[in-house]
Amino acid sequence: MTEFVSNGKGAGFIIPRRLRRFMLPDTLHTLPQSERFAYAKLLAHVTRIDDELSIDEMAVFEQRLGTALLSPNQRKEIRGFLKDPPSLGECLEGLGPVSGRLALRDATLMTAADGHVDPEERHVLDAIAMHVGVSNDVVDSLLEWVLRGYDWMQDGLDLLNG
Repeated sequence: MTEFVSNGKGAGFIIPRRLRRFMLPDTLHTLPQSERFAYAKLLAHVTRIDDELSIDEMAVFEQRLGTALLSPNQRKEIRGFLKDPPSLGECLEGLGPVSGRLALRDATLMTAADGHVDPEERHVLDAIAMHVGVSNDVVDSLLEWVLRGYDWMQDGLDLLNG
């Protein structure tokens, strides 16, 4: 069942009722601040795996950092890790079960942002997966999900460009 959703000015759009409860699907902001910090620290580590920081990786990093809702001082500290990243072990220490899984998802987004996943990046994704108790098949599925997402975004650009 669909419903007209008004913007208060007479215009609106239809969102299927079954989807409206998922409009804010991320739960990162609901986690304890210490876990959000560990999550962001891990993402900083992931950006430096191949010793390159592409614009695409930086865009994903900044977007996800915004979702973590960290304090200005914590954001500054996390950005410092872009120059001098902590070890993977140090990053994994502060992650809980949910923050670890979200970090795996978003690390997968980041590693694929530049168009390819290096063997060392894949190794780190597999290590994160092992740490949070999921199989490497989940990493494969996440990589496929990322590719579908990028294709979906390209479809939107193609619609705009006719």
